[in-house]
Amino acid sequence: MLRYFLTRLAGAVPTLFVIVTITFFLIRAAPGGPFDQEQTLPPEILANLQSAYGLDQPIWTQYGRYLGALLRGDFGPSFKYKDFSVTELIGQGFPVTLELGTLAMALALIVGIPLGTFAALRHNCAADYLTMSLAVIGIAIPSFVVLPFLGLLFGIYLHWLPVAGWEPGSIRHLLLPVAALALPPLSVIARLVRASMLDVLRSHYIRTAVAKGLPLHTVILRHALRPALLPVASYLPPAVASIMTGSLVVESIAGLPGIGRYMVQGALNRDYTLVLGMVIIYSTLLILMGLLVDLLYAWLDPRVRLR
Repeated sequence: MLRYFLTRLAGAVPTLFVIVTITFFLIRAAPGGPFDQEQTLPPEILANLQSAYGLDQPIWTQYGRYLGALLRGDFGPSFKYKDFSVTELIGQGFPVTLELGTLAMALALIVGIPLGTFAALRHNCAADYLTMSLAVIGIAIPSFVVLPFLGLLFGIYLHWLPVAGWEPGSIRHLLLPVAALALPPLSVIARLVRASMLDVLRSHYIRTAVAKGLPLHTVILRHALRPALLPVASYLPPAVASIMTGSLVVESIAGLPGIGRYMVQGALNRDYTLVLGMVIIYSTLLILMGLLVDLLYAWLDPRVRLR
């Protein structure tokens, strides 16, 4: 297990290198620059700014310098947030994004798994059709549509929750963004669990357990649930990717000071180092999530061997 873990970590380094390289040249190829403003800067000032940040050097020289700084753990200065480095901005926004994503993923699992199990146990009944119909709606509607609707309902009309803003230590400001982010993966998980649970319940060992007189909840929890979660484990990496990419827009709409909002602002402002730093953080999280899912898959299915 440890050898497999270390091997996968070592294999993640080339992947990150390719991601950084592609992102570096793609964002430099985009029109505009970090110092473009509504009022054009005088050529002398623009030249001094480009010289101060090394943007007057050849692109390959800039690339080599960035990789060298990255090896030292330095993400570089932000071009737009001039009083902060990218590392400081990540330190400020990452806890918010991590809390938002963790709560959304937890909500999707806590609600989606029981819903899928319930639908499977009520197969071809009205409750099954209703649950799966709602799941389809949850998949079809994106988070950036759900969040304004929830804000209108619970914030404007009912005055129960704040529509936007952030208050450290207050869960009330996260409830609506978490619900909006969790809805699509929750719906997919419910459908996956239903389909998988139906297959498992038709297995011979489940029928044997029922024939022995075991209570239904014991059969589900001890014998059926674990193998039924295998498709959910496979779905976790794209689910996390969905939540993380959704947080880019949700954080901007809700006014949350997470790294998603910084990434959106960095892309709009052509803040090269800020975008690269955020891409590295997101990519690292996705790679680590894929590794954890492989370990989880081996635990759920004893037939899987990690090598």
